[in-house]
Amino acid sequence: MPTAIIADDERMMREQLRSRLEQVWPELDIVGEAKNGEEAIQMVTTQRPDLAFLDIRMPLKTGLEAAKEIGNQAHIIFITAYDQYAIEAFDQGAVDYVLKPADIERLSRTVERLKIRLASTSVPNDMSSMLSQLAKQMGIAAKPVYLQWIQASIGQELRLIPVEEILFFQSDEKYTRVQTAGYEALIRKPVRDLAEELDPALFWQIHRSTLVNAKAISGVVRDMRGRHLVQVKGLSEKLEVSRSFVHLFKQM
Repeated sequence: MPTAIIADDERMMREQLRSRLEQVWPELDIVGEAKNGEEAIQMVTTQRPDLAFLDIRMPLKTGLEAAKEIGNQAHIIFITAYDQYAIEAFDQGAVDYVLKPADIERLSRTVERLKIRLASTSVPNDMSSMLSQLAKQMGIAAKPVYLQWIQASIGQELRLIPVEEILFFQSDEKYTRVQTAGYEALIRKPVRDLAEELDPALFWQIHRSTLVNAKAISGVVRDMRGRHLVQVKGLSEKLEVSRSFVHLFKQM
């Protein structure tokens, strides 16, 4: 029975990949999960898995750094949310990868290649030079990596929400409201932290407590008190724009 570890600093991503792997490769035994690159290296040393699924961007050590230290102890498969430039770099380096979130069809193709590799008698290739070239190529072409998903609570359910589906974020003293077209959810991360992690071209900060999806803005109006209010597509609710951010709408 083949064995593997999964390393990703997002718990829901680890759980999703584990679930998808159980569907496409039920014989695979996941012997451990790591939250960072350091844990992944230690887990490979102690568990001796055949495969290591490594997220590219993790704390303490990245997936690339962990892969260099793991060397030929296990076959490496990178978990990535990077853009097409980086994916081309992976393909050119003949390195297996899984896109976030794990797609069943793409994962099935990866699994078939991995089965062939495991069936061969050769040990995993030494990837030191390949990883160095990959890191260099990604460093040249890679764009800033922004949040792609938000983990939020809806009642007792924890849901993974694509950021492009979110209309706006609005914080109070304790929680941040995540509003989509069909429902609202709650997270504990404040707007000031979200503003640093989301793509500023997509999410505009219009108030110290509010971030709005620029694609969801249908217009801006002024009320009787002279305040600027953002109208959000599909919602009757309007969002106040503070004076510090009125300049965003000068051309509207």
